Amino acid sequence: MNIHEYQAREILESYGVAVPRAGVASTPDEARKLAEGFGGRAVVKAQVHAGGRGKAGGVKLVSSPDEAAEAAAGMLGKNLITHQTRSEGVPVRKVMVAELTDIADELYVAITMDADAKAPMVMASSEGGMDIEEVAANTPDKIVRVAADPLIGLSPYHARDIAMKIGVPIDLVRPAATLITNLARVFQEKDASLVEINPLVVTTDGKVMALDAKIGFEDDALFRHPEIAALEDPEQNDALEQKAHDAGLAYVKLDGGRVGCMVNGAGLAMATMDITKTAGADPANFLDVGGGAAEDKIAEAFEIIVSDSDVEAILVNLFGGILRCDVAARGIVMGANNTGTQMPLVVAMRGTNAEEGLQILADAGLNVTTVGDLGEAATALTQVLSGGSN
Repeated sequence: MNIHEYQAREILESYGVAVPRAGVASTPDEARKLAEGFGGRAVVKAQVHAGGRGKAGGVKLVSSPDEAAEAAAGMLGKNLITHQTRSEGVPVRKVMVAELTDIADELYVAITMDADAKAPMVMASSEGGMDIEEVAANTPDKIVRVAADPLIGLSPYHARDIAMKIGVPIDLVRPAATLITNLARVFQEKDASLVEINPLVVTTDGKVMALDAKIGFEDDALFRHPEIAALEDPEQNDALEQKAHDAGLAYVKLDGGRVGCMVNGAGLAMATMDITKTAGADPANFLDVGGGAAEDKIAEAFEIIVSDSDVEAILVNLFGGILRCDVAARGIVMGANNTGTQMPLVVAMRGTNAEEGLQILADAGLNVTTVGDLGEAATALTQVLSGGSN
């Protein structure tokens, strides 16, 4: 789960991380008043769950309260489209107005989980203010990586070493190390999946501050943090992902795909997406209906897939265990009838009541190709996508 920048700032402040003064506005007049409190010079930032706001017009430097109001009016109530949003963008309901900071240097620091290290990984760079992917591609030697101990956290001496390696002035190494250590505490204590500061700045008057803040949280740990769960903004989520979330389905929309994948089990989903690639196509989604889904939930899952305008065919790969194949088949038929679709389906069913399930699909008059295994599924999917016969 992601949260807005202004919410992330509040969490960082509670952990002693220095940030510029700021406030949140929902109207141009509120933005004007906030800018007045900062002497007129401020930055107005659209509050959306996406990076690349500056390039998309979502970050404006202003020199007067009227300019702040004008900038806010240009963002509020509109959709902001960045390289990290869906094609239609995401709505801007609030803007953050922050005082301008006189910057001497821009740095970068982030913490995320590293599967290889099996530990939180602190990544820092002297190249703040840039896309970290660009830095990693062009100047990987400028990225410092230090794994934090999963039990005791980030050691102070590691934090000081990071600060020195990214070019923090010697007289500011201690406060910078404290800030980095506090970020590591946020990551660990709040069950975060990402804590990113870009840029972390050294000011001309000798301070180290987080000028930007991005925090993502591990969904499966939110039960421990109801105060974090309450910060969710459903409007920022993909509409189909939100619908699936509300239905208790595991669904992730993927970019550029044209094959919808319906499975029961995360491992099966990964294999199914691999088969889709083998067929020369990309998966349009990751959709796991789980082990005990009822017919109505299967139908809703099917309707979500069909609602994706990118989907040209659906690959159904189910193994009947707790979820019986006949139940899944009736749910698929229900979803197809609800949507009126004749989208081609490639279906592999094995396990409990598989024959009954396949017969239900065959009798429903749907555009179905049944297969015995994933190898046959790849062949059938290739034919379907090329418009050939089966």
